[in-house]
Amino acid sequence: MILESKNIKYDTIDITEPGKEAEKLFMQEHATAKDSKHPLPPQIFNEDEYCGDYDGFDLANENDELEIFLKMPISAAPVVNGAPKVTPHEVSKEKKNLNNLTTFGFLNFYQRN
Repeated sequence: MILESKNIKYDTIDITEPGKEAEKLFMQEHATAKDSKHPLPPQIFNEDEYCGDYDGFDLANENDELEIFLKMPISAAPVVNGAPKVTPHEVSKEKKNLNNLTTFGFLNFYQRN
């Protein structure tokens, strides 16, 4: 899976399981619906902050902007010959390891410390 290949910890919550009504309600109240009354899984969160849906996740991955999409901290650009080298998508390993995402439905994320 994409997150595992990037060493991003995550949890999965299946909102169809009995006892997951609160998680389902949270997703419906905080995510954005596209073509229906309520947003449908998968919806992606970083802790309580909404990131987007799976289409946005997939596009961010294709554009090498996944860390930005997931609202993860980005490391400072390295300095080369006295000037910063622009690498906006590089995430520091120390900060990345502090992030733990949770998936609601079939694929949603949520950062945990």
